[in-house]
Amino acid sequence: MKNYPGNLFVVAAPSGAGKSSLVKALMELDSQVTHSVSHTTRQPRGQEVHGREYFFINDRDFDELIQENAFLEWAHVHGHRYGTSKKTIEDKITDGHDVLLEIDFQGALQIKAVFPSVVLIFILPPSWEELKSRLERRGEDAPGVIQLRLENAAQEMAQASQFDFVIINEVFERALFDLKAVVHAQRLKYASQSRARAEIFHALNLN
Repeated sequence: MKNYPGNLFVVAAPSGAGKSSLVKALMELDSQVTHSVSHTTRQPRGQEVHGREYFFINDRDFDELIQENAFLEWAHVHGHRYGTSKKTIEDKITDGHDVLLEIDFQGALQIKAVFPSVVLIFILPPSWEELKSRLERRGEDAPGVIQLRLENAAQEMAQASQFDFVIINEVFERALFDLKAVVHAQRLKYASQSRARAEIFHALNLN
């Protein structure tokens, strides 16, 4: 993929680590960050709305998008499929937006393979006990589903070493500060600045 004015960030975490809350808070504070809505074959949970949290589609429609090569990445997660629209991402970063994806580690590593400049961020819980407690407090899953999520969490967290940054969500405000710091630091890298402020670099004979 070519260089784009905008940056692409991927945030992954085991279920219950607080990833969605951190991403939502970041976007409320930083208008330059935009969220890319993924497609999924699972049913909506709680107050989720089609087109806001996810595009909720059936298996047949998901298969058609795969055949059309419409996904930048897609993966099986907790018995359902999730995919990231290639066109949506390219349109946004071409316009200079910083795009943030919430996806699982499989999708994150798929994107890294084809988009080397992506910034991978992994969110960890402070302990197994806290992760289980958060899953139970959500009140959205049966005990068997919670146990499955905890088993999957072990496999997911084993991949954290392949990410560029790791944030431990023990105190929410501190974790949010860390996430903001990663995004801001990426914008100040030479490659990012030269793309985003190309006219200045050109005027200074730096390109």
